[in-house]
Amino acid sequence: MTRGRWRWLLRQVTRRIWFRAGLFSLLAVATALVGAWASPYISLELSATIGADAVDNILGILASSMLTVTTFSLSTMVSAYSAATSNVTPRANILIMEDSTTQNVLSTFIGSFLFSLVGIIALSTGTYGAQGRVVLFGVTILVIGFILVTLLRWIDHLSRLGRVTETTQRVEEAAIKAIRDRRRRPHLGCRPLRDRANGIPAGARRVAAPALGYVQHIDVEALGLLAAKASARLFVLRLPGEMADTTEAIIAVEGGPVDDAALGGCFTIGDRRSFDQDPRFGICVLTEVASRALSPATNDLGTAVDVIGRLVRVLAAWAEPADADATEIAGVFVPPLRVDDLFDDAFLAIGRDGANVVEVGTRLQKALHTLSRLDHPDFAEAARRHSRLAMRRAELVLQLNDDKRLLEDLAAKI
Repeated sequence: MTRGRWRWLLRQVTRRIWFRAGLFSLLAVATALVGAWASPYISLELSATIGADAVDNILGILASSMLTVTTFSLSTMVSAYSAATSNVTPRANILIMEDSTTQNVLSTFIGSFLFSLVGIIALSTGTYGAQGRVVLFGVTILVIGFILVTLLRWIDHLSRLGRVTETTQRVEEAAIKAIRDRRRRPHLGCRPLRDRANGIPAGARRVAAPALGYVQHIDVEALGLLAAKASARLFVLRLPGEMADTTEAIIAVEGGPVDDAALGGCFTIGDRRSFDQDPRFGICVLTEVASRALSPATNDLGTAVDVIGRLVRVLAAWAEPADADATEIAGVFVPPLRVDDLFDDAFLAIGRDGANVVEVGTRLQKALHTLSRLDHPDFAEAARRHSRLAMRRAELVLQLNDDKRLLEDLAAKI
């Protein structure tokens, strides 16, 4: 397993809520026991001056209150997941679950509870002497201060957690980050495969996916090692975010021999898409938010208009100048992202679901006009295509000629 694969796996693990909670818990247990180790270095006069017996009551209060606060915070987090699912889209839940502030708060509360519990147990068994109680008392005061700061941050964070605007903001940030990462490595650090349909050598052997699901990650470094070892050329046929199944090729091999199992092991396939190597996923999630807002049950035109503006910022990141990664893995060919696919993910559903709403159509035509003027060779044609498509959809459902003329005037600028 290469370093790239290890880094990706490490990112997945560190984003889980149990990781931070476990880390804080271990730190809390170690902190609670440090008093027994440090007791020989504390003078008896200091322990008598401080009155360290007060730590028993403080730890008891801390243990009971932290258990209550943790239970309340967990229920609040579950409510935020439910709100995001019903008001935004279930695909955005993963970003709320990976929210660092929420994870730090819960980890702090659980760690503080364990700290006080271990301290009470150690005091009951006589692990601490009078000097050790002084150390425990001092650490307890620091823990209380840390809890107060965390509570203030948590109160501020609760006012935004699970809200539509906050959640769409997180999706936008994740999408822009993925877009900029891909701009720096447009072919994942490999050589370009311009045409998946006709760019594969005729004699190349095609290898099917080892499982059915979405490609979440490709270990291109491992593919490069396999290609170099066998003096072969490898042509990746499925990018992260695309569906792979056991009946279609996921990679093509020219030369060899290369073990099929080793090739399949370079692809991580799961039951859902990931934001990391898949810039299109963030765009699709934003589009889902707009489609849900345009449904008759929701009828939230403001959110749909807001999402169109966010999609413009996300796609504009693809047109930004970027310092491409100069490293290139020889022997591995990866297809680029197509601008047409990005525009389809962004605007097809919105143009369909908002065709009968002139406010949405107006904002969509203005967004496409903005994108058509950006410095990217493929943006203008993609914007014109979607402008014409949205205009045709609107003409079929809009009844007022003035609304149609307004959209036609905006489309004519593109």
